[in-house]
Amino acid sequence: MPRITTIALDADDTLWQNEQFFRLTEQRFADLLRDYTDAPDLTERLISATARNLQFYGFGAKSFTLSMLETALEITEHRVPGTVIAEILAAGRELLDYPLETLPYVDAALEHLQHNYRLILVTKGDLLDQERKLAASGLAEYFAAVEVVSDKTEAVYRRIFERHTEGAEHTIMAGNSLKSDILPALAAGAFAAYVPHDLTWSYERAPEPENEPRYARIAHLGELQQLIDRFESRKISR
Repeated sequence: MPRITTIALDADDTLWQNEQFFRLTEQRFADLLRDYTDAPDLTERLISATARNLQFYGFGAKSFTLSMLETALEITEHRVPGTVIAEILAAGRELLDYPLETLPYVDAALEHLQHNYRLILVTKGDLLDQERKLAASGLAEYFAAVEVVSDKTEAVYRRIFERHTEGAEHTIMAGNSLKSDILPALAAGAFAAYVPHDLTWSYERAPEPENEPRYARIAHLGELQQLIDRFESRKISR
């Protein structure tokens, strides 16, 4: 089978912690509205608004902040005071300023993999925020290319693979989202390594592929080299 020459990697909750800060902000949002609503489904309504607004605002902290404001206004029938709106805006800004914490095994794995593979970063979200996080992580030097996209679809992966790789059949995509990192990359013809994260957003969940020889789950990025070796040691028909 063709040799894998390129590794495409997701960023948030694959290379560094991200969702945990959104969870903290969700809790702060609920605390701020405690005196203005007793709705038992406040968090669910916020999550629903966030998912609904993806088509307008995309992914990331700015989009989430707008969804918090929208939810606060709707659930209080516009009675929420300006001081609380200001606190919600402040919570959104803090999402853009949390310390960057790389996940276990990431630094060592990238240091090893860069010598034998072309590494590219494929991430969703706000361009400015993702560039900031990549710079703060100290990982930028490992990547030959960085793609910040509005969404991850089969068509987007095909375009990225055509631009930055020797072809999808020579590429493996690794990430924590089955919906965004795994399924569309497989559909585009690549291999895929699912790296689960305990706090993956519900929007990013999907059933794991069944009977797919180009797919596997690994516990962390430190296992990626062994997985590539396994893929290359057996004949796989696409």
